[in-house]
This record gives sequence, C-alpha cells and structure tokens, in this order.
Amino acid sequence: MRATVIHAPHDIRVEEVADPVVRQPADAVVRVLRACICGSDLWAYRGESVRQPGQRIGHEFLGVVEATGADVTAFAPGDLVVAPFVWSDGTCDYCAEGLHTSCPQGGFWGSVGSDGGQGEAVRVPFADGTLVKLPADAASDDRLLTALLALSDVLGTGHHAAVGAGVTRGSTVAVVGDGAVGLCGVLAARRLGAERIIALGRHTARTDIARLFGATDVVAARGEEAVAAVRELTGGHGARAVIEAVGTEQSMRTAVGITRDGGAIGYVGVPHGSGTGLDLSVMFDRNIALRGGVAPVRAYIPELLPDVLDGTVDPSPVFDLAVSLDGVPGGYRAMDERTALKVLVTP
Repeated sequence: MRATVIHAPHDIRVEEVADPVVRQPADAVVRVLRACICGSDLWAYRGESVRQPGQRIGHEFLGVVEATGADVTAFAPGDLVVAPFVWSDGTCDYCAEGLHTSCPQGGFWGSVGSDGGQGEAVRVPFADGTLVKLPADAASDDRLLTALLALSDVLGTGHHAAVGAGVTRGSTVAVVGDGAVGLCGVLAARRLGAERIIALGRHTARTDIARLFGATDVVAARGEEAVAAVRELTGGHGARAVIEAVGTEQSMRTAVGITRDGGAIGYVGVPHGSGTGLDLSVMFDRNIALRGGVAPVRAYIPELLPDVLDGTVDPSPVFDLAVSLDGVPGGYRAMDERTALKVLVTP
C-alpha cells in the first residue's frame, strides 16, 4: 500500500510500504477514507522535532474496518470508525479516568514502528479501547464525513482547552491562536455557552471562520498591543477563561497577560521554541490557574459526536484545502507557507 513518510526536514514523500495486518488479537486494520495534516506535523516538517528517515507520519484519520483480531468484540469488518490521535487499551486506570493519553500501553500514530494516519490503511492496536463507531450512512455524506474527521484531534483538543479554561454558560473567553485548534476552541466555547468570545488573529480568512464559529470580537494584534486590546474590550480586567492554542513563548505570555485575576488558561498548543514564557510569580500573585496538555480526545468523542451528527457543531470549515494522497507533500508546503489552514487528505 501507499503511505506518507518523512525523510528529512521539508522532505515528505508518498511511498510503497508493507500492508498492515493483524498482529495481535486486539488489533484491527482500518482502510482510511479521510485523513488530514495537523499543525503539530509541521514541527517535524520544519525539523523542530526529530524523526527517523522513512518514519510514517500523520495521526488523524477515519475509515472502514477491514479485519479484526480474535479479541476484538466491538467492531466487525465494514464498520465506519474514527480513531483518536492516540491508541489506548481502554481498561487501565488512566483510561477509566478519561486520561487515555497516559495509557501505559498507548501510543501515537506515526511513532517509530507504528503506522501513520496519512496512508491507505492503518493497523490499530487495542481496537476496542481506541476506535469509536460512526453511523454507516455517514460514509456517503462528504461534508459530514469531513466534520467527523475533526473528532480525531482538533475538535476534541479545542474542547479540552475550553474545559481547562473553565468555560461555562455566560463566560467571557479569549482565544490565542487562529489555527485549526484555536478555531475549534472558539467552537467549543460557544457550545459550552460562552456569551463573549474574543479571537486573537491577524489572518482575515481565519478570523472569518472564527466569527462563523461564534467569536463576537476579533483582535488583530500581537504581544503587548494584543494584551491592551483585550483588556480594553473587557473593562480593563481581561477574560476569565483563556484558550492558548499555539505553544510559543509569545503566545503564552499573551495568554497570561489577557487573563483576568482569578481566571484560568486552558493550554493545548504543543510547546516549541525557546520556552513557554510562563512566569509563575505573576500567576501566583494574580491567582491564575493553568490546566490543559495533551487532549484525551477518546474521552470526549462520545460527548461531541451527537452534536456533530445533528449539525449543532460543524468543524468542517477548518479544512480549506483537499488533496489526494499524491498531493500530501504539497499540502505540507501549503500549511507551512500559511496558504492553507488545515489540509484534508482523501487516499
């Protein structure tokens, strides 16, 4: 079969790889119908996170079960399923607590020795604990299928940030980051009942989506200028709930600066660069809470799925470019050059 591999920074290729097969009794093999490129994939593409030459890449996909091991009881060939970006056994204490990303037997798609999501098929370890079944008729609805793909990462990650920030009905929320995760944070905040949502972003195409998703205000500034603008919009106090969806030193400094005393930051931006810019003394003095991290999206899919199915929540606009498998290298270039927000892959 064919799959996406990375050989070096800026060297993404689509190559022939071994067909996935059931190796363990808990495995399933899923034929991929939809995958996508994540902003976090760009750190490997840019050389900011190390990958072995020829390593598989991609961690968001949905598809149809083709084969199952003897211990798989929840799925059968022909089932339409979505996979969260981490596999997990579903039985350990962490999984029981809803923290599937800490499962001792879990792992990330595209890690060394595992299949990546940007290919024609994927071997799924611990299928019963990892996969979530989708309605079969969704496979014939292109828009819905695209929206459901967001459950594999960005929608659940945006929701995790909103939960970490303590978004409740009537909240004032500020979102740092106009990438797909930040935009899904806007969508999640609206779903949780936020009354005012301030989106920080400078790219009109992205802030237009933020407004579509429920943003009431847009701040097209960075750094201290952005902090001043948000504080002006909030009577000088800042937002009680802040979503940080970038992961740089500047974005974290901005998040702290726009948080109201006694408020909380939900952080889901993958940390990269020189540091986080986190000043604990400032947070201590102002009673600011920090919650977030790697989103356990497997725990959130059952909650979010009904709203995606009935159209109450539609994250599909974050996918603004679609490519075939052969087009994946160009999709990486487009996201790296910021000419695309999030690239949909249809193998």
